Amino acid sequence: MSEEEAPARDLVAEFEASYETTPPWDIGVPQPAFATLADDGRLRGRVLDVGCGTGEHVLMAAAAGCEATGIDIAPTAIRLAEVKAAERGVPARFLVGDVRELGALGEQFDTVLDCGLFHVLDDEDRVRFLDSLRHATRRGGHYFMLCFSDEEPPGWGPRRVTQAELRLAFAEGWEVEAIEPTDIRITLRPEPVKGWFVSVLRS
Repeated sequence: MSEEEAPARDLVAEFEASYETTPPWDIGVPQPAFATLADDGRLRGRVLDVGCGTGEHVLMAAAAGCEATGIDIAPTAIRLAEVKAAERGVPARFLVGDVRELGALGEQFDTVLDCGLFHVLDDEDRVRFLDSLRHATRRGGHYFMLCFSDEEPPGWGPRRVTQAELRLAFAEGWEVEAIEPTDIRITLRPEPVKGWFVSVLRS
């Protein structure tokens, strides 16, 4: 089978399978860079976490007083997130859905969080996601992303992302405010992954 004939990824099956054990990204607490956003009061208004997993950043945003929603393509992740919300008594909304089709929500958000979603998408899905993201983000709203950096050595895990890729992806309809080196914690090893913290304004 040629590359042109290769079947499309089944993202539902792929991410459902991740929850047969604890996924590398499911560290049970917010990532430090996003916790700092909450501590600094930079989570505002209606917050959407794309690829929310088991909901730590959604619950963090809700605890900070935001109207918080999480969306993930894996039903298992959403079930686990809803259990957490109920156990903690935190009001948050969780949806099973495809981040490439955020326009179907018919809603817009002031703040969008992305912890480890962008870097798992292939080129075609990135285009669909970014178009979808524009529909879901209010003008003047912020998109905050954590992704693997090209400074992280290759050989395992998702695609590494360069600053040039990020600036190109958000060249139209967005203003890149910051791309800063940061640590991303994972379950697979004690030392963090080298990542980027990205702040983008919807223009």
